[in-house]
Amino acid sequence: MRPVPAKDHPATAPPGTAGPVGSLPHGPVADDGEELRVRQSVPVPGGPAEVRRIDADVPGAIGRVLGQVLAERLRRALLTDPLSGGELAERVARFTLQGGKRTRARLLWWAFRACAGRDAASATAALRIGGALELLQTCALVHDDVMDRAVLRRGRPALHTDLADRYAGRVGPERAERFGQSAAVLAGDLALAWADDLMAETPLAPGTGKVVRRLWSDMRTEMVAGQYLDVQGQVTGVGSLPRVLRAACLKSALYSVERPLALGAAVAGADRVTLRRLGDAGRCVGMAFQLRDDLDDVFGDPRVTGEVCGDDIREGKPTYLVALARTRAEAAGDGAALAVLDRWLGDRALTGRGLNEVRDVLVATGARATVEAEVDRLAGQGLRHFDGADLDPEGAGPLRELLLATAGARPEADTAVGPAAPAAGGVGGDR
Repeated sequence: MRPVPAKDHPATAPPGTAGPVGSLPHGPVADDGEELRVRQSVPVPGGPAEVRRIDADVPGAIGRVLGQVLAERLRRALLTDPLSGGELAERVARFTLQGGKRTRARLLWWAFRACAGRDAASATAALRIGGALELLQTCALVHDDVMDRAVLRRGRPALHTDLADRYAGRVGPERAERFGQSAAVLAGDLALAWADDLMAETPLAPGTGKVVRRLWSDMRTEMVAGQYLDVQGQVTGVGSLPRVLRAACLKSALYSVERPLALGAAVAGADRVTLRRLGDAGRCVGMAFQLRDDLDDVFGDPRVTGEVCGDDIREGKPTYLVALARTRAEAAGDGAALAVLDRWLGDRALTGRGLNEVRDVLVATGARATVEAEVDRLAGQGLRHFDGADLDPEGAGPLRELLLATAGARPEADTAVGPAAPAAGGVGGDR
């Protein structure tokens, strides 16, 4: 897919004026810089019946919370400085409000519901923390796109590309590119600050608050550690299977699935046994999620993923898929396969022919088939952990379906019974 041209996004308010405040966006935010369209805020849930109504549209409920929070944050940012507020803060708000599937927030909500969460105060806290997760995801994606030099995100120009295009005609492409990268780092920092603010401002009972805030703190540290292992592996070429799996666990399995489940369960007041079983389920599903993402980067359809195919290969990322192919090629003494990997991994000028050569190696070594089987195995094992937890049926069913979808496994993974044996070169599932 060719990058679509970036559109200019003027400030939402002229200098010296405030943007919209105290209300929720109605529908998507326009790409042409139009003010955030707003409507009156809906009240917080008033009881179990209203909490159940949220079940019908969890992403919408999270979006309304984010709209209210971000309208206020944007108003304050514009008062602080109209230029940075209009060019930076507005982009952070827009990126977050136009978010993807809100999978992490949905996992949090359904874990809350599966642990019998239904009172109004706890439901409000779950929605707010789900919103904080979405802001944290904005930080992660904006920074990740800078590190990966990605030009597309969700089918649109990445934030740093958008900002660079705004100034390219004024300062030249090289300086504009550097500016876009620097500004995107600041945008990610702003999203992280807003996420922490929202988390800190969410009322929680003392005991619950202590558990939730510790989980939040650990998750942020794990995410950074996993990302560091990823970029350090790229620059050093160290891609051993254990190292690759450690990075995937920290930056994806924990952050994307296990911690959101734990946060939702903790808000609902779940006991330690339930927390442990949901954690085991989340770690397995999270690893499956990362392995599926690795496969999609190489073999996926850009029209579906919204990203350029082969970026992991161009960046030389030490994914499990590639590490497994290299390990098998070395064991088999397959010099031709190793030559292909050495030639194209980390080559920013990767061609379509080169990508097809890498694909052929991943198939011929059996790495693709093994990783696909591992996704199914991990999903099945995660569901077995999940089925062993004592959960409220009202939330357990939707959460189970969401976990299976998140894993990206084939439908038959849901029917597996008994302990699964690790596949060759397997990831493993239990802690």
